[in-house]
Amino acid sequence: MDVNEVLLPGVGLRYEFTTQAGERIGVVAQRTGDFEVVGYLADDRDEGRPLFRLNEEEAEALAQILGAPRIAERFADLTREVPGLSSEPVKVAPGSPYADRPLGHTRARTCTGASVVAIVRGADVIASPGPEQVLRAADVLVVVGTREGIDGVKRILRG
Repeated sequence: MDVNEVLLPGVGLRYEFTTQAGERIGVVAQRTGDFEVVGYLADDRDEGRPLFRLNEEEAEALAQILGAPRIAERFADLTREVPGLSSEPVKVAPGSPYADRPLGHTRARTCTGASVVAIVRGADVIASPGPEQVLRAADVLVVVGTREGIDGVKRILRG
């Protein structure tokens, strides 16, 4: 799927794509941190009509709802093929002692044998994060390992 990016001077960026059903959708990422989702009429592909607006927090929540499960699904497909291996999204809570600290400080892989294979941060995905990658509150870590290992990562992040 192609996503077109259009610079809107003084406003922000607009991302546009066409769905499989042929509908054209746009997301305006404003410099203020707000987002506007627009739809285009089939007979007028130049004028978008606002569908809804989201503030930064709402947009992050929606991105997590849409993004984290998809990543977890992909790893779930892999783990079905390997007995004893699981994957699960694990959220970094605002009170976590590892928020604003590098992933390596958790020693998650060393202590549990489970691996953090991606970090979902809002609409961004950090694939194969290194130990220097700083964790943020509300990040969703995609963890692959045994059930016990994943539970161990959860305990570590809780402190």
